[in-house]
Amino acid sequence: MNALEKNNYITPAGYERLINERDHLVKVERPEVTKVVAWAASLGDRSENADYQYGKRRLREIDKRVAFLNTRINKANIVEPTSIQSLKVQFGATIEAVDENDNHKHYCIVGEDEINPKLGLISWKSPIGSKLIGSFVGDIVTIKVPSGTIELEILKIDYLPIQIGEK
Repeated sequence: MNALEKNNYITPAGYERLINERDHLVKVERPEVTKVVAWAASLGDRSENADYQYGKRRLREIDKRVAFLNTRINKANIVEPTSIQSLKVQFGATIEAVDENDNHKHYCIVGEDEINPKLGLISWKSPIGSKLIGSFVGDIVTIKVPSGTIELEILKIDYLPIQIGEK
């Protein structure tokens, strides 16, 4: 594994979303579930107590997700797209392209924790993202996708604030 593969590049908006999700789990959801588990445990026999069993399972899920989020947050390498001044596609770029069928496409190159294909947010490690990185306006990029190959001509490259929405 090379140095690039170890990096968790993320935009400020993506980082904020990870922090917010973790904080919600720790400060809101986990305390609520803990109360239910305590109440269910007070009822006695836990072996057939669905509230207790579900609650304990949900606590494990929450703890696992919080641990995952903490790892992603601790390894985050925050990149502010608006601070980038480049003529080529890099992490954080917003790209306008046209395919061989004259369909216009818009992509934002984001981190793995931020992807949302419906919004054009693609990972820098994805087949499309990794092929676009390093290209310039006017370049034609051939990309292998599950259905075959597509060709994209890069029309415009910008570095704008990226809005990632809710996951």
